[in-house]
Amino acid sequence: MTHLVTCTVSDGIAHVRLDRPEKLNALTLQTLEELIEVARGLREDRTLRAVVLAGEGSSFCAGLDFATVMKDRRGLVTAFLPRPWRGTNTFQEACWAWRRLPVPVIAAVEGHCYGGGIQIALAADFRIAAPDSQWSVLEGRWGIIPDMTGVRSLAELVGIDTAKRLAMTAQVLSGKEAHDLGLVTEVAADPVAAAVELADQLAQRSPDALAATKRIFNQTWTASPRRTFARERIEQAFLLFADNTKAAQKAAFAKVAPTYGPRGRR
Repeated sequence: MTHLVTCTVSDGIAHVRLDRPEKLNALTLQTLEELIEVARGLREDRTLRAVVLAGEGSSFCAGLDFATVMKDRRGLVTAFLPRPWRGTNTFQEACWAWRRLPVPVIAAVEGHCYGGGIQIALAADFRIAAPDSQWSVLEGRWGIIPDMTGVRSLAELVGIDTAKRLAMTAQVLSGKEAHDLGLVTEVAADPVAAAVELADQLAQRSPDALAATKRIFNQTWTASPRRTFARERIEQAFLLFADNTKAAQKAAFAKVAPTYGPRGRR
């Protein structure tokens, strides 16, 4: 079977690619399953430091391949049903699995970033886009809503009126316009190179601190101050005695590059 998602790991950085360039990396049920499988496999790698997620060819992802997906009615129904132990169905987990990873995920976006593609990108921690890339919550054109965790992701990044407008109009934005709205972290002529540079920078920080930072922001972004403060104390208590924290402090005092061990199991 031909794989539609590829993954290679080099120096602690996972390079994950949507690999269906002849179809602008449009999503099939197989693609969704492979995204979940790759993310789960990476979660078990305690030497991993960051992930760069991109598309092969000229586009990141043109959204769902409706023609292919609708032919498999049984598979579609199965993929739509949620797993009670996760709280997501296959469509949602293909995005949310990247939120579950305890390392930073950077989406490098060129060309089309439509529909399911934009929802995958929004599930990353950072998005670096080419200025002429094309972004759209395209589901509105097909008479549906952004159901691959997009409602939650949009709510975290833009105001409710902007989120409604994007979802209702299916307006196409350039990478620069998406950056101006807050959907994109950074605009770069070469998004993949910029994403790798950021990944290398993040790899110089304690993997335990990175995991804790991602975890606390994701879990408390809409929480009460009281709950947020409690999570701060818990995360910090573990970090204070972690071996990687000691390695970071030792390197900082010696003004040398730190050497970290595997990420903790939290």
